[in-house]
Amino acid sequence: MKTLFISLALIFCFSTYNEILAQPDSSDIPNTQKTWWKEAVIYQIYPRSFKDSDGDGVGDLKGIIEKLDYIESLGVNMVWLNPIYSSPNADNGYDISNYREIMDEFGNMEDFDLMLSEMHKRGIKFVMDVVVNHSSDEHRWFKESRKSRDNPYRDYYHWWPAEKGEPNYRYSLFDPKGEAWKYDSKTNAYYLHYFSQKQPDLNWENPKVRQEVYDIMKFWAEKGVDGFRLDAFQFVSKDTSFPPLPKGYEKDVIKYYGMGPNLHKYLKELNREVLSQYDVFAVSEGAGSTFEDAHSLVDADRNELQMAYHFKGMDVGNSLEGYKLSELKEVYTTWDSAFAKKGWLSIFLANHDVPRMVSKFGNDSPEFRAASSKMLNTFILTMRGTPYCYYGDELGMTNIGFDSISQYQDIVAKNGYEKTLNEGGDIEKYMAELKFLSRDNARTPMQWNDSEHAGFTTGTPWLPVNDNYKEVNVEAEDKDPNSCLNYFREMVNFRMENPVLVYGAYELLFPDHKQVYAYTRQMGDKKMLILLNFSKEESSIEIPSEMKELQLLKNNLPEVTKQGLDLTLAPYQALIFSYR
Repeated sequence: MKTLFISLALIFCFSTYNEILAQPDSSDIPNTQKTWWKEAVIYQIYPRSFKDSDGDGVGDLKGIIEKLDYIESLGVNMVWLNPIYSSPNADNGYDISNYREIMDEFGNMEDFDLMLSEMHKRGIKFVMDVVVNHSSDEHRWFKESRKSRDNPYRDYYHWWPAEKGEPNYRYSLFDPKGEAWKYDSKTNAYYLHYFSQKQPDLNWENPKVRQEVYDIMKFWAEKGVDGFRLDAFQFVSKDTSFPPLPKGYEKDVIKYYGMGPNLHKYLKELNREVLSQYDVFAVSEGAGSTFEDAHSLVDADRNELQMAYHFKGMDVGNSLEGYKLSELKEVYTTWDSAFAKKGWLSIFLANHDVPRMVSKFGNDSPEFRAASSKMLNTFILTMRGTPYCYYGDELGMTNIGFDSISQYQDIVAKNGYEKTLNEGGDIEKYMAELKFLSRDNARTPMQWNDSEHAGFTTGTPWLPVNDNYKEVNVEAEDKDPNSCLNYFREMVNFRMENPVLVYGAYELLFPDHKQVYAYTRQMGDKKMLILLNFSKEESSIEIPSEMKELQLLKNNLPEVTKQGLDLTLAPYQALIFSYR
Protein backbone atom coordinates (compact mmCIF):
# COMPACT_ATOMS: atom_id res chain seq x y z
CA MET A 1 0.00 0.00 0.00
CA LYS A 2 1.23 3.47 -0.85
CA THR A 3 1.69 5.56 2.27
CA LEU A 4 0.41 9.09 2.65
CA PHE A 5 3.99 10.25 2.20
CA ILE A 6 4.19 8.77 -1.29
CA SER A 7 0.79 10.17 -2.21
CA LEU A 8 1.69 13.63 -1.00
CA ALA A 9 4.99 13.51 -2.84
CA LEU A 10 3.09 12.78 -6.03
CA ILE A 11 0.40 15.33 -5.38
CA PHE A 12 2.42 18.28 -4.24
CA CYS A 13 5.95 17.87 -5.47
CA PHE A 14 5.26 16.63 -8.99
CA SER A 15 8.92 15.79 -9.44
CA THR A 16 11.76 13.48 -8.56
CA TYR A 17 15.09 14.96 -9.53
CA ASN A 18 17.94 13.12 -11.23
CA GLU A 19 20.81 14.05 -8.93
CA ILE A 20 23.51 12.59 -11.15
CA LEU A 21 22.82 14.98 -14.03
CA ALA A 22 25.58 17.46 -14.69
CA GLN A 23 24.60 21.05 -14.01
CA PRO A 24 23.96 23.07 -17.17
CA ASP A 25 26.69 25.22 -18.63
CA SER A 26 26.19 28.90 -17.98
CA SER A 27 27.84 32.21 -18.70
CA ASP A 28 30.71 33.48 -16.59
CA ILE A 29 28.73 36.66 -16.00
CA PRO A 30 27.22 36.62 -12.47
CA ASN A 31 23.44 36.59 -12.26
CA THR A 32 23.16 40.19 -11.02
CA GLN A 33 21.05 41.90 -13.68
CA LYS A 34 18.63 43.94 -11.60
CA THR A 35 14.90 43.39 -12.08
CA TRP A 36 11.98 44.40 -9.86
CA TRP A 37 10.61 40.88 -9.48
CA LYS A 38 13.99 39.57 -8.34
CA GLU A 39 14.04 42.17 -5.57
CA ALA A 40 10.48 41.51 -4.43
CA VAL A 41 9.39 39.81 -1.22
CA ILE A 42 6.16 37.98 -2.01
CA TYR A 43 3.45 37.44 0.59
CA GLN A 44 1.12 34.55 -0.28
CA ILE A 45 -2.47 34.80 0.93
CA TYR A 46 -4.97 31.95 0.98
CA PRO A 47 -8.06 34.17 0.54
CA ARG A 48 -10.56 31.82 2.22
CA SER A 49 -8.55 32.06 5.41
CA PHE A 50 -7.21 35.60 5.65
CA LYS A 51 -10.07 37.88 6.80
CA ASP A 52 -13.84 37.55 6.59
CA SER A 53 -15.64 40.89 6.27
CA ASP A 54 -19.27 39.73 6.16
CA GLY A 55 -19.57 36.99 8.80
CA ASP A 56 -20.14 34.02 6.48
CA GLY A 57 -17.01 32.27 7.79
CA VAL A 58 -15.06 32.61 4.54
CA GLY A 59 -12.33 35.17 3.91
CA ASP A 60 -13.01 37.64 1.13
CA LEU A 61 -11.59 40.52 -0.90
CA LYS A 62 -13.06 43.20 1.36
CA GLY A 63 -11.32 41.47 4.25
CA ILE A 64 -8.01 41.71 2.40
CA ILE A 65 -8.67 45.38 1.65
CA GLU A 66 -9.34 45.92 5.35
CA LYS A 67 -5.91 44.46 6.17
CA LEU A 68 -3.81 46.13 3.48
CA ASP A 69 -2.22 48.49 6.02
CA TYR A 70 -1.10 45.42 7.94
CA ILE A 71 0.34 43.84 4.79
CA GLU A 72 2.14 47.11 4.01
CA SER A 73 3.56 47.14 7.55
CA LEU A 74 5.30 43.83 6.84
CA GLY A 75 7.49 45.55 4.25
CA VAL A 76 6.56 43.06 1.52
CA ASN A 77 6.03 44.52 -1.94
CA MET A 78 4.05 41.83 -3.73
CA VAL A 79 1.01 39.69 -2.90
CA TRP A 80 0.06 36.37 -4.47
CA LEU A 81 -3.54 35.26 -3.97
CA ASN A 82 -4.71 31.71 -4.51
CA PRO A 83 -7.58 31.54 -7.05
CA ILE A 84 -10.50 33.91 -6.56
CA TYR A 85 -12.46 33.09 -9.73
CA SER A 86 -15.99 31.69 -9.86
CA SER A 87 -15.82 28.07 -8.77
CA PRO A 88 -17.97 25.25 -7.33
CA ASN A 89 -15.12 24.78 -4.82
CA ALA A 90 -14.47 21.09 -5.35
CA ASP A 91 -10.81 21.98 -4.78
CA ASN A 92 -11.10 25.32 -2.99
CA GLY A 93 -11.09 27.43 -6.12
CA TYR A 94 -8.69 25.42 -8.27
CA ASP A 95 -11.71 24.20 -10.24
CA ILE A 96 -12.74 27.28 -12.18
CA SER A 97 -16.14 27.74 -13.82
CA ASN A 98 -15.60 31.31 -15.07
CA TYR A 99 -12.18 32.93 -15.47
CA ARG A 100 -13.55 36.46 -15.76
CA GLU A 101 -15.74 36.50 -12.66
CA ILE A 102 -15.00 36.63 -8.93
CA MET A 103 -16.31 33.86 -6.69
CA ASP A 104 -19.44 35.04 -4.88
CA GLU A 105 -17.97 34.10 -1.49
CA PHE A 106 -15.03 36.44 -2.16
CA GLY A 107 -17.01 39.42 -3.48
CA ASN A 108 -17.28 40.92 -6.95
CA MET A 109 -15.21 42.62 -9.63
CA GLU A 110 -15.65 46.03 -8.00
CA ASP A 111 -14.06 44.61 -4.86
CA PHE A 112 -11.19 43.24 -6.93
CA ASP A 113 -10.61 46.54 -8.72
CA LEU A 114 -10.58 48.39 -5.40
CA MET A 115 -8.21 45.86 -3.83
CA LEU A 116 -5.78 46.13 -6.74
CA SER A 117 -5.93 49.91 -6.74
CA GLU A 118 -5.32 50.09 -2.98
CA MET A 119 -2.39 47.66 -3.25
CA HIS A 120 -0.79 49.76 -5.97
CA LYS A 121 -1.25 52.92 -3.88
CA ARG A 122 0.84 51.22 -1.21
CA GLY A 123 3.54 50.12 -3.63
CA ILE A 124 2.40 46.50 -3.51
CA LYS A 125 2.27 44.53 -6.74
CA PHE A 126 -0.19 41.70 -7.33
CA VAL A 127 0.24 38.12 -8.62
CA MET A 128 -2.77 36.31 -10.10
CA ASP A 129 -3.05 32.53 -9.81
CA VAL A 130 -3.81 31.11 -13.27
CA VAL A 131 -5.26 27.58 -13.36
CA VAL A 132 -5.40 26.44 -16.96
CA ASN A 133 -4.20 22.84 -17.00
CA HIS A 134 -7.83 22.08 -16.18
CA SER A 135 -11.14 23.82 -15.62
CA SER A 136 -14.17 22.91 -13.55
CA ASP A 137 -16.58 20.38 -15.04
CA GLU A 138 -19.13 23.15 -14.47
CA HIS A 139 -17.37 25.53 -16.83
CA ARG A 140 -19.43 26.36 -19.92
CA TRP A 141 -16.74 24.87 -22.16
CA PHE A 142 -16.99 21.46 -20.53
CA LYS A 143 -20.76 21.49 -20.34
CA GLU A 144 -20.80 22.02 -24.09
CA SER A 145 -17.98 19.55 -24.67
CA ARG A 146 -19.82 16.64 -23.12
CA LYS A 147 -23.09 17.27 -25.02
CA SER A 148 -22.02 15.53 -28.22
CA ARG A 149 -18.95 14.39 -30.09
CA ASP A 150 -19.43 17.03 -32.78
CA ASN A 151 -19.94 19.94 -30.39
CA PRO A 152 -17.62 22.89 -31.22
CA TYR A 153 -16.16 22.64 -27.69
CA ARG A 154 -15.50 18.89 -27.84
CA ASP A 155 -11.81 19.40 -28.58
CA TYR A 156 -11.38 21.80 -25.67
CA TYR A 157 -10.79 18.67 -23.54
CA HIS A 158 -9.20 15.25 -23.91
CA TRP A 159 -11.80 12.63 -24.88
CA TRP A 160 -11.22 8.94 -25.63
CA PRO A 161 -14.02 7.09 -27.53
CA ALA A 162 -15.08 3.95 -25.67
CA GLU A 163 -15.22 1.90 -28.90
CA LYS A 164 -11.42 2.15 -29.04
CA GLY A 165 -11.30 0.23 -25.77
CA GLU A 166 -10.24 1.53 -22.38
CA PRO A 167 -7.51 4.16 -22.64
CA ASN A 168 -4.09 3.39 -21.23
CA TYR A 169 -3.85 4.03 -17.51
CA ARG A 170 -3.09 7.50 -16.23
CA TYR A 171 -2.79 8.27 -12.53
CA SER A 172 -5.11 10.88 -11.03
CA LEU A 173 -3.56 12.85 -8.21
CA PHE A 174 -6.92 13.55 -6.50
CA ASP A 175 -9.11 10.57 -7.41
CA PRO A 176 -9.86 7.99 -4.65
CA LYS A 177 -9.20 5.16 -7.11
CA GLY A 178 -6.20 6.85 -8.68
CA GLU A 179 -7.74 6.66 -12.17
CA ALA A 180 -7.47 9.72 -14.43
CA TRP A 181 -9.92 8.58 -17.12
CA LYS A 182 -13.59 9.08 -16.25
CA TYR A 183 -16.28 7.33 -18.30
CA ASP A 184 -19.13 9.58 -19.46
CA SER A 185 -22.16 7.65 -20.71
CA LYS A 186 -23.75 10.57 -22.59
CA THR A 187 -21.27 10.29 -25.47
CA ASN A 188 -19.83 6.84 -24.61
CA ALA A 189 -16.36 8.24 -24.03
CA TYR A 190 -13.76 8.88 -21.34
CA TYR A 191 -12.43 12.30 -20.37
CA LEU A 192 -9.04 12.95 -18.78
CA HIS A 193 -8.56 14.49 -15.34
CA TYR A 194 -5.07 14.49 -13.79
CA PHE A 195 -6.68 15.89 -10.65
CA SER A 196 -10.29 15.53 -9.44
CA GLN A 197 -13.11 14.17 -11.60
CA LYS A 198 -14.50 17.68 -11.38
CA GLN A 199 -11.31 19.10 -12.92
CA PRO A 200 -11.16 17.89 -16.55
CA ASP A 201 -7.87 18.64 -18.32
CA LEU A 202 -7.93 21.26 -21.05
CA ASN A 203 -6.63 20.27 -24.47
CA TRP A 204 -3.75 22.66 -25.15
CA GLU A 205 -3.12 20.98 -28.49
CA ASN A 206 -6.21 22.88 -29.67
CA PRO A 207 -5.08 26.42 -30.67
CA LYS A 208 -8.53 27.75 -29.75
CA VAL A 209 -7.93 26.71 -26.13
CA ARG A 210 -4.57 28.45 -26.07
CA GLN A 211 -6.09 31.65 -27.46
CA GLU A 212 -8.83 31.49 -24.82
CA VAL A 213 -6.11 31.33 -22.14
CA TYR A 214 -4.13 34.22 -23.61
CA ASP A 215 -7.27 36.33 -23.82
CA ILE A 216 -8.02 35.57 -20.16
CA MET A 217 -4.52 36.60 -19.10
CA LYS A 218 -4.75 39.79 -21.20
CA PHE A 219 -8.05 40.59 -19.48
CA TRP A 220 -6.33 40.56 -16.07
CA ALA A 221 -3.14 42.23 -17.30
CA GLU A 222 -5.26 45.09 -18.67
CA LYS A 223 -6.71 45.47 -15.19
CA GLY A 224 -3.19 46.02 -13.86
CA VAL A 225 -2.16 42.59 -12.56
CA ASP A 226 1.64 42.50 -12.20
CA GLY A 227 2.37 38.79 -12.39
CA PHE A 228 0.98 35.33 -12.99
CA ARG A 229 1.55 32.09 -11.11
CA LEU A 230 0.77 29.21 -13.49
CA ASP A 231 -0.73 26.32 -11.57
CA ALA A 232 0.26 22.76 -12.58
CA PHE A 233 1.53 24.20 -15.85
CA GLN A 234 4.06 21.43 -16.43
CA PHE A 235 1.14 19.17 -17.33
CA VAL A 236 -0.54 21.20 -20.09
CA SER A 237 1.28 19.55 -23.01
CA LYS A 238 0.47 15.86 -23.43
CA ASP A 239 1.26 13.06 -25.84
CA THR A 240 -2.30 12.70 -27.09
CA SER A 241 -1.72 9.12 -28.24
CA PHE A 242 -1.53 8.35 -24.49
CA PRO A 243 0.87 5.41 -24.84
CA PRO A 244 1.31 2.81 -22.07
CA LEU A 245 3.38 4.00 -19.13
CA PRO A 246 6.67 2.15 -18.58
CA LYS A 247 7.42 0.30 -15.36
CA GLY A 248 8.78 2.54 -12.67
CA TYR A 249 7.13 5.68 -14.04
CA GLU A 250 6.22 6.65 -10.46
CA LYS A 251 9.89 7.46 -9.79
CA ASP A 252 9.78 10.40 -12.19
CA VAL A 253 6.18 11.51 -12.56
CA ILE A 254 7.05 14.68 -14.44
CA LYS A 255 9.02 12.80 -17.09
CA TYR A 256 5.89 10.92 -18.16
CA TYR A 257 3.13 13.29 -17.07
CA GLY A 258 4.67 16.71 -17.63
CA MET A 259 7.11 18.68 -19.74
CA GLY A 260 5.28 17.35 -22.79
CA PRO A 261 6.40 17.59 -26.42
CA ASN A 262 4.92 21.03 -27.11
CA LEU A 263 5.31 22.74 -23.73
CA HIS A 264 8.07 25.11 -24.83
CA LYS A 265 6.21 25.95 -28.03
CA TYR A 266 3.20 26.95 -25.94
CA LEU A 267 5.28 28.96 -23.45
CA LYS A 268 7.02 30.90 -26.21
CA GLU A 269 3.63 31.60 -27.69
CA LEU A 270 2.33 32.71 -24.28
CA ASN A 271 5.34 34.97 -23.83
CA ARG A 272 4.88 36.48 -27.28
CA GLU A 273 1.10 36.94 -26.93
CA VAL A 274 0.93 38.10 -23.31
CA LEU A 275 4.03 38.38 -21.13
CA SER A 276 6.12 40.47 -23.53
CA GLN A 277 3.23 42.88 -24.04
CA TYR A 278 3.01 43.96 -20.38
CA ASP A 279 5.37 44.71 -17.49
CA VAL A 280 4.58 41.41 -15.81
CA PHE A 281 6.43 38.27 -14.78
CA ALA A 282 5.31 34.66 -14.70
CA VAL A 283 6.30 31.74 -12.51
CA SER A 284 5.25 28.14 -13.14
CA GLU A 285 4.41 25.71 -10.38
CA GLY A 286 7.19 23.15 -10.66
CA ALA A 287 10.40 23.16 -12.66
CA GLY A 288 10.53 19.89 -14.54
CA SER A 289 12.55 16.85 -13.52
CA THR A 290 16.07 18.10 -14.23
CA PHE A 291 18.08 21.30 -13.95
CA GLU A 292 18.03 21.44 -17.74
CA ASP A 293 14.23 21.39 -17.62
CA ALA A 294 14.19 24.26 -15.14
CA HIS A 295 16.59 26.39 -17.16
CA SER A 296 14.66 25.72 -20.34
CA LEU A 297 11.60 27.22 -18.65
CA VAL A 298 13.08 30.40 -17.21
CA ASP A 299 16.39 31.44 -18.76
CA ALA A 300 16.02 34.93 -20.22
CA ASP A 301 17.22 33.93 -23.69
CA ARG A 302 14.44 31.31 -23.87
CA ASN A 303 11.69 33.96 -23.92
CA GLU A 304 9.34 31.79 -21.88
CA LEU A 305 8.90 32.32 -18.11
CA GLN A 306 10.93 34.37 -15.63
CA MET A 307 11.16 32.41 -12.39
CA ALA A 308 11.50 28.75 -11.38
CA TYR A 309 9.45 27.41 -8.45
CA HIS A 310 10.92 23.98 -7.74
CA PHE A 311 9.51 21.57 -5.16
CA LYS A 312 12.64 19.69 -4.20
CA GLY A 313 12.79 21.44 -0.82
CA MET A 314 9.25 20.27 -0.14
CA ASP A 315 10.37 16.66 -0.65
CA VAL A 316 12.42 16.97 2.53
CA GLY A 317 10.81 15.90 5.81
CA ASN A 318 7.65 14.28 4.45
CA SER A 319 7.50 11.64 7.14
CA LEU A 320 6.86 11.36 10.84
CA GLU A 321 10.57 10.64 11.34
CA GLY A 322 11.48 14.19 10.35
CA TYR A 323 14.49 15.10 8.24
CA LYS A 324 18.26 15.51 8.29
CA LEU A 325 19.67 19.01 7.96
CA SER A 326 22.12 17.64 5.39
CA GLU A 327 19.17 17.00 3.06
CA LEU A 328 18.04 20.61 3.26
CA LYS A 329 21.58 21.90 2.70
CA GLU A 330 22.03 19.67 -0.33
CA VAL A 331 18.79 20.75 -1.96
CA TYR A 332 19.22 24.50 -1.61
CA THR A 333 22.95 24.49 -2.30
CA THR A 334 22.61 22.34 -5.41
CA TRP A 335 19.82 24.46 -6.84
CA ASP A 336 21.61 27.70 -6.04
CA SER A 337 24.73 26.42 -7.79
CA ALA A 338 22.73 25.44 -10.86
CA PHE A 339 21.24 28.95 -11.08
CA ALA A 340 24.23 30.98 -9.96
CA LYS A 341 24.95 32.46 -13.39
CA LYS A 342 21.68 32.15 -15.26
CA GLY A 343 17.95 31.91 -14.54
CA TRP A 344 16.20 32.80 -11.28
CA LEU A 345 14.72 30.84 -8.38
CA SER A 346 11.90 31.17 -5.88
CA ILE A 347 12.84 30.59 -2.22
CA PHE A 348 10.18 29.23 0.13
CA LEU A 349 9.53 26.71 2.90
CA ALA A 350 5.73 26.82 2.90
CA ASN A 351 2.64 27.33 0.81
CA HIS A 352 -1.00 26.21 0.70
CA ASP A 353 -0.11 22.61 -0.23
CA VAL A 354 2.26 21.68 2.63
CA PRO A 355 2.27 21.76 6.45
CA ARG A 356 3.07 24.87 8.44
CA MET A 357 6.74 25.80 8.13
CA VAL A 358 7.55 25.83 11.84
CA SER A 359 5.83 22.48 12.45
CA LYS A 360 7.73 20.78 9.64
CA PHE A 361 11.18 22.37 9.64
CA GLY A 362 11.34 23.99 13.07
CA ASN A 363 9.86 23.20 16.46
CA ASP A 364 6.27 24.17 17.29
CA SER A 365 6.49 23.49 21.03
CA PRO A 366 5.77 26.56 23.18
CA GLU A 367 9.43 26.66 24.25
CA PHE A 368 10.93 26.85 20.77
CA ARG A 369 8.16 27.96 18.41
CA ALA A 370 9.13 31.65 18.31
CA ALA A 371 12.87 31.08 18.02
CA SER A 372 12.59 28.48 15.29
CA SER A 373 10.05 30.56 13.36
CA LYS A 374 12.43 33.51 13.37
CA MET A 375 15.31 31.25 12.35
CA LEU A 376 13.38 29.84 9.38
CA ASN A 377 12.33 33.30 8.22
CA THR A 378 15.97 34.33 8.45
CA PHE A 379 16.81 31.51 6.06
CA ILE A 380 14.12 32.47 3.52
CA LEU A 381 15.09 36.14 3.60
CA THR A 382 18.87 35.65 3.28
CA MET A 383 18.98 33.20 0.38
CA ARG A 384 19.47 34.11 -3.28
CA GLY A 385 16.18 34.11 -5.19
CA THR A 386 12.78 35.72 -4.69
CA PRO A 387 11.36 34.89 -1.23
CA TYR A 388 7.77 33.64 -0.93
CA CYS A 389 6.44 34.14 2.61
CA TYR A 390 3.18 32.37 3.47
CA TYR A 391 0.49 34.19 5.46
CA GLY A 392 0.71 33.50 9.21
CA ASP A 393 4.33 32.35 9.07
CA GLU A 394 5.34 35.86 10.08
CA LEU A 395 3.53 35.07 13.37
CA GLY A 396 4.85 31.54 13.75
CA MET A 397 1.45 29.91 13.12
CA THR A 398 1.54 26.13 13.59
CA ASN A 399 -0.16 22.95 12.39
CA ILE A 400 -3.63 22.45 13.84
CA GLY A 401 -3.39 18.64 13.99
CA PHE A 402 -6.91 17.30 13.42
CA ASP A 403 -7.72 13.89 14.94
CA SER A 404 -10.81 12.88 12.94
CA ILE A 405 -11.31 12.72 9.17
CA SER A 406 -14.61 14.58 9.69
CA GLN A 407 -12.61 17.68 10.64
CA TYR A 408 -10.83 17.87 7.28
CA GLN A 409 -12.05 19.94 4.35
CA ASP A 410 -9.30 19.11 1.87
CA ILE A 411 -10.30 16.88 -1.06
CA VAL A 412 -6.89 15.17 -0.93
CA ALA A 413 -7.32 14.17 2.71
CA LYS A 414 -10.84 12.83 2.15
CA ASN A 415 -10.03 10.91 -1.02
CA GLY A 416 -6.85 9.53 0.49
CA TYR A 417 -8.80 8.29 3.48
CA GLU A 418 -11.34 6.58 1.20
CA LYS A 419 -8.54 5.06 -0.90
CA THR A 420 -6.78 3.68 2.17
CA LEU A 421 -10.02 2.13 3.40
CA ASN A 422 -10.81 0.64 -0.02
CA GLU A 423 -7.37 -0.94 -0.25
CA GLY A 424 -7.45 -2.27 3.32
CA GLY A 425 -4.54 -0.07 4.28
CA ASP A 426 -3.26 1.00 7.68
CA ILE A 427 -5.80 3.70 8.50
CA GLU A 428 -4.16 4.52 11.85
CA LYS A 429 -0.86 5.23 10.11
CA TYR A 430 -2.63 7.21 7.42
CA MET A 431 -4.33 9.42 10.02
CA ALA A 432 -1.07 9.99 11.89
CA GLU A 433 0.66 11.08 8.69
CA LEU A 434 -2.33 13.18 7.68
CA LYS A 435 -2.28 14.99 11.01
CA PHE A 436 1.28 16.11 10.28
CA LEU A 437 1.25 16.54 6.49
CA SER A 438 -2.30 17.64 5.62
CA ARG A 439 -2.80 20.74 3.49
CA ASP A 440 -5.51 21.88 5.91
CA ASN A 441 -2.75 22.60 8.45
CA ALA A 442 -1.70 25.55 6.30
CA ARG A 443 -5.23 26.75 5.60
CA THR A 444 -6.59 27.54 9.06
CA PRO A 445 -7.80 31.12 9.59
CA MET A 446 -5.35 33.95 10.14
CA GLN A 447 -4.99 34.75 13.83
CA TRP A 448 -5.64 38.47 14.25
CA ASN A 449 -6.37 38.80 17.97
CA ASP A 450 -7.49 36.85 21.05
CA SER A 451 -11.23 37.36 20.50
CA GLU A 452 -13.55 34.56 19.37
CA HIS A 453 -12.31 32.86 16.19
CA ALA A 454 -9.13 34.96 16.47
CA GLY A 455 -10.91 37.96 14.94
CA PHE A 456 -11.10 36.20 11.58
CA THR A 457 -14.91 36.14 11.42
CA THR A 458 -18.02 36.97 13.39
CA GLY A 459 -19.59 33.77 12.06
CA THR A 460 -18.47 30.15 12.02
CA PRO A 461 -15.12 29.79 10.24
CA TRP A 462 -14.94 27.38 7.30
CA LEU A 463 -12.00 25.72 9.08
CA PRO A 464 -11.48 25.86 12.83
CA VAL A 465 -9.01 28.34 14.27
CA ASN A 466 -5.91 26.89 15.91
CA ASP A 467 -6.27 26.70 19.69
CA ASN A 468 -3.05 28.67 20.24
CA TYR A 469 -4.57 31.87 18.82
CA LYS A 470 -4.75 33.44 22.32
CA GLU A 471 -0.96 33.71 22.33
CA VAL A 472 -0.14 33.62 18.62
CA ASN A 473 -1.92 36.56 16.99
CA VAL A 474 -1.20 39.84 15.25
CA GLU A 475 -2.44 42.11 18.02
CA ALA A 476 -0.31 40.52 20.72
CA GLU A 477 2.81 40.22 18.58
CA ASP A 478 2.51 43.75 17.24
CA LYS A 479 2.96 45.05 20.79
CA ASP A 480 5.93 42.80 21.58
CA PRO A 481 9.23 44.14 20.19
CA ASN A 482 10.74 40.64 20.42
CA SER A 483 7.89 38.86 18.64
CA CYS A 484 8.07 36.75 15.49
CA LEU A 485 6.05 39.43 13.70
CA ASN A 486 8.38 42.31 14.49
CA TYR A 487 11.44 40.20 13.73
CA PHE A 488 9.93 39.35 10.34
CA ARG A 489 9.41 43.05 9.62
CA GLU A 490 13.02 43.75 10.55
CA MET A 491 14.29 40.98 8.32
CA VAL A 492 12.23 42.07 5.29
CA ASN A 493 13.57 45.60 5.69
CA PHE A 494 17.10 44.23 6.18
CA ARG A 495 16.88 42.32 2.91
CA MET A 496 15.52 45.34 1.05
CA GLU A 497 18.44 47.45 2.31
CA ASN A 498 21.10 44.88 1.39
CA PRO A 499 21.22 43.92 -2.30
CA VAL A 500 23.94 41.41 -1.45
CA LEU A 501 21.14 39.21 -0.06
CA VAL A 502 19.32 39.39 -3.39
CA TYR A 503 22.12 39.12 -5.92
CA GLY A 504 25.20 38.10 -3.95
CA ALA A 505 27.04 34.80 -4.44
CA TYR A 506 26.13 31.99 -2.04
CA GLU A 507 28.69 29.61 -0.54
CA LEU A 508 27.90 26.78 1.86
CA LEU A 509 30.15 26.37 4.91
CA PHE A 510 30.48 23.28 7.13
CA PRO A 511 28.36 21.00 4.89
CA ASP A 512 28.72 18.10 7.36
CA HIS A 513 27.64 20.01 10.47
CA LYS A 514 24.54 18.21 11.74
CA GLN A 515 22.95 21.18 13.52
CA VAL A 516 24.10 24.40 11.91
CA TYR A 517 23.36 25.62 8.39
CA ALA A 518 26.09 28.17 7.63
CA TYR A 519 26.67 30.09 4.43
CA THR A 520 28.05 33.35 3.09
CA ARG A 521 26.60 35.92 0.70
CA GLN A 522 29.04 38.13 -1.18
CA MET A 523 28.76 40.85 -3.82
CA GLY A 524 31.82 43.00 -4.40
CA ASP A 525 33.19 44.11 -1.03
CA LYS A 526 29.89 43.35 0.72
CA LYS A 527 30.17 40.09 2.64
CA MET A 528 27.77 38.44 5.08
CA LEU A 529 27.97 35.29 7.16
CA ILE A 530 24.70 33.58 8.12
CA LEU A 531 24.61 30.98 10.91
CA LEU A 532 21.38 29.05 11.59
CA ASN A 533 21.00 26.47 14.35
CA PHE A 534 18.31 24.04 13.19
CA SER A 535 18.46 22.16 16.50
CA LYS A 536 16.93 22.33 19.99
CA GLU A 537 20.42 21.84 21.39
CA GLU A 538 23.23 24.34 21.78
CA SER A 539 25.78 24.08 19.01
CA SER A 540 29.33 25.33 18.68
CA ILE A 541 30.95 26.49 15.49
CA GLU A 542 34.39 27.85 14.65
CA ILE A 543 34.36 30.86 12.39
CA PRO A 544 36.97 30.59 9.62
CA SER A 545 40.08 32.56 10.56
CA GLU A 546 40.15 34.39 7.22
CA MET A 547 36.95 36.21 8.14
CA LYS A 548 38.10 39.52 9.61
CA GLU A 549 36.33 42.36 11.40
CA LEU A 550 33.16 40.44 12.17
CA GLN A 551 30.25 42.66 13.06
CA LEU A 552 26.98 41.23 14.36
CA LEU A 553 24.07 42.60 12.30
CA LYS A 554 21.11 40.41 13.26
CA ASN A 555 20.33 38.04 16.10
CA ASN A 556 16.94 36.39 16.57
CA LEU A 557 17.67 35.82 20.29
CA PRO A 558 19.04 38.10 23.01
CA GLU A 559 22.02 35.89 23.80
CA VAL A 560 25.13 35.10 21.77
CA THR A 561 28.33 33.64 23.18
CA LYS A 562 31.55 34.58 21.43
CA GLN A 563 35.01 33.43 22.45
CA GLY A 564 37.58 34.36 19.82
CA LEU A 565 36.50 32.55 16.67
CA ASP A 566 34.33 30.06 18.58
CA LEU A 567 30.61 30.67 18.78
CA THR A 568 28.01 28.82 20.78
CA LEU A 569 24.57 29.10 19.23
CA ALA A 570 21.51 28.67 21.42
CA PRO A 571 18.71 26.40 20.21
CA TYR A 572 17.27 27.74 16.91
CA GLN A 573 19.49 30.81 17.02
CA ALA A 574 20.05 32.79 13.81
CA LEU A 575 23.00 35.15 13.48
CA ILE A 576 24.04 37.42 10.62
CA PHE A 577 27.52 38.99 10.53
CA SER A 578 29.30 41.26 8.13
CA TYR A 579 33.00 40.56 7.64
CA ARG A 580 36.05 41.52 5.63
